[in-house]
Amino acid sequence: MVRATTKATVRRARVLRRTMTLPEVLLWQRLRGQPCGVKFRKQHPVGDFVADFYAPSAKLVFEVDGLAHDLGDRPARDLVRDAWLAARGFRVVRVAAREVLADADGVADAMVRMVLAESV
Repeated sequence: MVRATTKATVRRARVLRRTMTLPEVLLWQRLRGQPCGVKFRKQHPVGDFVADFYAPSAKLVFEVDGLAHDLGDRPARDLVRDAWLAARGFRVVRVAAREVLADADGVADAMVRMVLAESV
């Protein structure tokens, strides 16, 4: 069972939707029209966390990782977060921001294909 999302998490998700990074914006431009019938949500609250992109039909969470994910305690926090999500049936896929910047169309296409494969 997924822990109830708090009002604070919903507020944080709303702020994150307004302040998305360039790689997140590039992906959202490609995913927002439900490509191949696949619905994506951006900056979606799940429990105490906010997923960069979420495909509810496959319980897939996509995280766009920039340089900040390699610094300080962030790698350890990401591991805890991924474990929490996995324990509740979510699958987390990490995408490097540099890959999105290099080929946003290709990354978005791969995300759609992954969701379609998981939804079958």
